[in-house]
Amino acid sequence: MMFSKLTRSQSVAVLCRGVHASLSSATSVATKKTIQGPPSSDFIFEREAKYGAHNYHPLPVALEKGKGVYVWDVEGRKYFDFLSAYSAVNQGHCHPKIVNALKAQSEKLTLTSRAFYNDVLGEYEEFITKMFNYNKVLPMNTGVEAGETACKLARKWAYAVKGIPKYKAKIIFAAGNFWGRTMSAISSSTDPSSYDGFGPFMPGFEVIPYNDLPALERALQDPNVAAFMVEPIQGEAGVVVPAKGYLTGVRDLCTKHNVSAVLCDDEIMLTIKPGEHGSTYGGNPLACRVAMAALEVIEEEDLAKNAEIMGNILRNELMKAPSDIVTSVRGKGLLNAIVIRETKDCDAWKVCLRLRDNGLLAKPTHGDIIRLAPPLVIKEDEIRECIEIIHKTILSF
Repeated sequence: MMFSKLTRSQSVAVLCRGVHASLSSATSVATKKTIQGPPSSDFIFEREAKYGAHNYHPLPVALEKGKGVYVWDVEGRKYFDFLSAYSAVNQGHCHPKIVNALKAQSEKLTLTSRAFYNDVLGEYEEFITKMFNYNKVLPMNTGVEAGETACKLARKWAYAVKGIPKYKAKIIFAAGNFWGRTMSAISSSTDPSSYDGFGPFMPGFEVIPYNDLPALERALQDPNVAAFMVEPIQGEAGVVVPAKGYLTGVRDLCTKHNVSAVLCDDEIMLTIKPGEHGSTYGGNPLACRVAMAALEVIEEEDLAKNAEIMGNILRNELMKAPSDIVTSVRGKGLLNAIVIRETKDCDAWKVCLRLRDNGLLAKPTHGDIIRLAPPLVIKEDEIRECIEIIHKTILSF
């Protein structure tokens, strides 16, 4: 039986079996929590396993607090965060400027929808377009929505401006890409764990090798190509960094063949008309205010420069790890990965569990690879303490 809570802002579908049993179970959980006080890590693991979809395999640690580069679990244990919410908290946890922006705006106005104007959206749009030197921006909620929006814009532009025959537009992707879990995103994936069991897939998507300019040039000979979507560094694939000059070459080829770039210029953005695309939460005042604060932190604290310096220290030290356990180290700035030589007693998951025990949180990607991506605010004494933890952990195997 499927129940849906239908509102304009949200539609939640829950697959239920035995409604009365579920209600009584929920009551017993609430009672258990009340009787036992604050929930333990094990209780949190069990509750999520019971009531949540099993679409993630989290590292067994239950977090309740974060500050800067640190997080604490419900038992009060302190850890370095070397995942940064997949780099979504690059400014560190609970950065005071971002928190203050959030608090101030949340007490004033949080959501209007795009049915009306609000006094923050235009300020954000002007701020971000000037920062990145584009004419217009279309704000969405998530990265995967931005990717979907880019695909829609590319197709619309292809028909309205470039003159590609209707519904013949193609979008090229690089093998190893990851930009989300929607039907469109998995239709471009080369990873069976993303797409297997979910077909049929989105038509008009083609895949070429990553870091291969000749392959892109061949693909762009097709006049029906509307866009090329590519990651500067392939994170989920294992922090794969392209050769120097690849991205510049991509830009040159796309310019040569008139491929669209979701920041974009008027020629592309204005092909979308009212009613053709939107988002209930997109452009909300709260998110706009927080986004501006977050970008200002990156500029004001020169986090890109800090990432370069700290990343060089991290990689140089990690390259000293024993090669019989760590087969390679790669990355750029503070987005890095180590590749673990898998044996019966040692794999990336086991290394991450032991890192957790030693006070550092990281997560495997693609089996034998561990992504290391601390917040960009990390200082040298902190990065060196983390290097000690990583070395100690690796040597323990």
